[in-house]
Amino acid sequence: MEQSRQRQLLYLGLLVMGLIAPWLGVYTVYLMTLYCFAIFACAFNLLLGFGGMLSFGHAAFFGLSSYVTAWLITSPGLSTLEAIVGGVLASSLLGVVFGYIAIRRSGIYFAMITMALAQIVYFVCLQASFTGGENGLQGVPRGSIMGLDLTPDSTMYYVVLFCLCAVFLAIARIVESPFGQVLKAIRENETRAASLGYYVNTHKLIVFVMSATLAGFAGSLKCLVLSFATLSDVVQSTSGEVILMTMLGGAGTLLGPVVGSAVVVTLQNTLADKVGSWVNVIIGAIFVLCVLAFRKGMVGEILALLKRT
Repeated sequence: MEQSRQRQLLYLGLLVMGLIAPWLGVYTVYLMTLYCFAIFACAFNLLLGFGGMLSFGHAAFFGLSSYVTAWLITSPGLSTLEAIVGGVLASSLLGVVFGYIAIRRSGIYFAMITMALAQIVYFVCLQASFTGGENGLQGVPRGSIMGLDLTPDSTMYYVVLFCLCAVFLAIARIVESPFGQVLKAIRENETRAASLGYYVNTHKLIVFVMSATLAGFAGSLKCLVLSFATLSDVVQSTSGEVILMTMLGGAGTLLGPVVGSAVVVTLQNTLADKVGSWVNVIIGAIFVLCVLAFRKGMVGEILALLKRT
């Protein structure tokens, strides 16, 4: 009970910091980008940390939703909410297809299948006419949602913060639900879970689609925040980044992906202008050190330390 109370106070403190951050002079576009990737990492953590499935192709859902949202706003001229729904539905359907194919294998075979399927999505986004090819889709207007004008950064910021909180709470509820407990059992011992009568592949497919849907939601928000969708959203390195964020913060913990996203995005924004492409080398070196010293990730190691004391 005491740990639960402390956890609630921590979450409340982080929420307050998020609410007052713009008033402290923090660049809101940087924070919104961080929040989008935090949602992306939380979605990936649902699959890896709680489902035990390592995907090398999650950028496909993130990027496809970004492209679909951008196209629906700029070409047919749909509203922002309709475009977001369209992008999320596209990533969900893609998740059903990818999941149905990939869950038939496990381990490295599962990872390689997801990577191969994601490369197909990348090739389509590169060659298709509606994606703008290498130039992507630029100048995507934010529009409005239910009468709320999203054009000002101040308004868009609180919408993205609200979305992050909603996704975080939703994942926490999923993890603590009976479905989440079965998912953890499958992660620990798939054979034993099957012997107890659980439909392992059904649970794996459901969590895969859930993760793809939330990843797509993050992609749609990122498209609106930055007003463009490009190949960087679907490239393989983006899948690698979300793995890095999740592992760095702590896979299998609720707060870990958020912390990992904050570290990676902050390093990219801080060091990119100073060291250029070497920022990836620095982030990689930090990741290696954390894997060697903090195998459970930052948050995971802190939780383990608190349990021992």
